[in-house]
Amino acid sequence: MNETTQLTARLPHFREVFHRRERRAVPLVRKFVREALLDWACEGRADDVLLCVSELVTNALLHGVPPGRGVRLQLRLDPADGILHVEVHDSGDGEVRLPGSWAPSDAETGRGLLMVATLADKWGVGERNPGKAVWCEFAVRAEGRVTA
Repeated sequence: MNETTQLTARLPHFREVFHRRERRAVPLVRKFVREALLDWACEGRADDVLLCVSELVTNALLHGVPPGRGVRLQLRLDPADGILHVEVHDSGDGEVRLPGSWAPSDAETGRGLLMVATLADKWGVGERNPGKAVWCEFAVRAEGRVTA
């Protein structure tokens, strides 16, 4: 166990990782997700999944994780229906919502959840105590056999 990754779980169709609130957490989570997609032979929508994971983890780290805490990512693949469920947990307060018409068209931030809403088949927010879990789902058809 290194200083950043505190917990990593690997089960046949479930992966979980926890990272502290650090800048390098996002690329480490992307690598973790990429490896899971390769292991599960679900690379067809990898770009969409990785972009959404990057946005959700970045949002959690910037807006939802108090100093000294971290972010947990869970991946679940249902091999029967080919649905990949991505869930990002943080312990912070705050409401998650799509930006409204208040966002100026030339703003450089504030569009991450719009991308998630556009790229994912479904997305939403669940309650946690403390914090929240923002999730999204993708229909991924395994290009080959789904492995552990």
